Amino acid sequence: MEFSVKSGSPEKQRSACIVVGVFEPRRLTAVAEQLDEISEGYISNLLRRGDLEGKAGQMLLLHHVPNVLSERVLLVGCGKERELDERQYKQIIARTIKTLNETGSMEAVCFLTELHVKGRDTYWKVRQAVEATQDSLYTFLQLKTKKGEPRRPLRKIVFNVPTRRELTVGERAVEHGLAIAAGAKVTKDVANMPPNICNPGYLWEQAQELASNYSSISAEVVDEAKMNELGMQAYLAVGRGSHNESMMSIIHHQGGAANQAPIVLVGKGLTFDSGGISIKPGEAMDEMKYDMGGAASVLGVMHTVAELNLPINVIGVLAGCENMPDGNAYRPGDILTTMSGQTVEVLNTDAEGRLVLCDALTYVERYEPELVIDVATLTGACVIALGAHATGLMSQHNPLAHELLNASEQSSDRAWRLPLWDEYQSQLDSPFADMTNLGGRPAGSITAGCFLSRFTKKYNWAHLDIAGTAWRGGKHKGATGRPVPMLSQFLMNRAGVNHED
Repeated sequence: MEFSVKSGSPEKQRSACIVVGVFEPRRLTAVAEQLDEISEGYISNLLRRGDLEGKAGQMLLLHHVPNVLSERVLLVGCGKERELDERQYKQIIARTIKTLNETGSMEAVCFLTELHVKGRDTYWKVRQAVEATQDSLYTFLQLKTKKGEPRRPLRKIVFNVPTRRELTVGERAVEHGLAIAAGAKVTKDVANMPPNICNPGYLWEQAQELASNYSSISAEVVDEAKMNELGMQAYLAVGRGSHNESMMSIIHHQGGAANQAPIVLVGKGLTFDSGGISIKPGEAMDEMKYDMGGAASVLGVMHTVAELNLPINVIGVLAGCENMPDGNAYRPGDILTTMSGQTVEVLNTDAEGRLVLCDALTYVERYEPELVIDVATLTGACVIALGAHATGLMSQHNPLAHELLNASEQSSDRAWRLPLWDEYQSQLDSPFADMTNLGGRPAGSITAGCFLSRFTKKYNWAHLDIAGTAWRGGKHKGATGRPVPMLSQFLMNRAGVNHED
């Protein structure tokens, strides 16, 4: 897909299709008014006859509009002008792209980026249009024998900006949007891969491939033998019931000075989570291939970081593992000694992600990081709390939490902060070990965060629970690519990359 920006009037565009907006009730946008004028009222006459009301998401494709150079004009309903917000804008763009892709228009000039969206500038509108376009065109067809792709798919889109002086900002928005969308695609591709293909070794292969494609990237792996030497017994216990070896893949992006403390991202990489001995119900268990959504997100973010060649040092950790029932599997009642030396009583083998992450979080102390963010499909309780709309954010370091919330607002990849008060810590008390791996049903997401906080005392840390946002379930299931936009924005902010750079 080819993207560009330009600044021009609609009557001069010679394209397969021009895209303009119509507000409710039947109110032409400024650009649509220009087309109506040169077509001698052709468009307004159609609207008066009731062909399009202007409700958000309505589409009307016109062919051979009088005096218009382009072959087609796509009228897009944008709802009520004063109510157009960022969510509706992204939905309108996605619907527009799907319509264009189905109509045989292989190229288009889109004027929707000139719409007024509350509190958002041209950079945001163009970048979100690029990201929404790539997301709406995404398919996972690698394992289908019949691909079913459109005969004449959309291949090129030009986003129009109001003035020539905004061209530079628009071009920067396209560059950033493409890098973030590419990272999200990597995340979706890896997460959608079935667990008989995507195992911890496959994650390591993806890390090596990334390193081979970018000079700033290098990769290393910590295998089970090394984990055993390091005393990572919690991590090892989770994978004991699987024939697939646990592997922790580590990706280094060297964009800053050699002595610059790195930002570390740790992704939970349970390539399949059966629940282990505490086996899950059979319904929707196939979706537990997405329990490596955190590792997939970290891989995608590292792709974006490398693509933009951010001038900072970033380390991505893919904590690959598989949780299966077996005669050798760990059990409820086992007490595990973590790499930190703290002991954990296992109450439920389906609370396994925190056991993998706690050892990974201890391991990354060696990098003397500036900060650490872990990303994990950690708790069903987070889905109950926040649904599929917001990622759960927990941190005991207020400045880091505020930075992440700011990045989530900038990128429209929403997060919501949950507390990590000391009052919750007692839910992890054990009569036999330093803690249990389960805090009970009340505040389940928070007690999982409390568990992880006990292994992060030596650096500033934040936890992102993406159990509700990493994938869509049901018949149309698929990975979303979140929170790649938020984390990419956070790192871009840290690197000082903005509209003008």
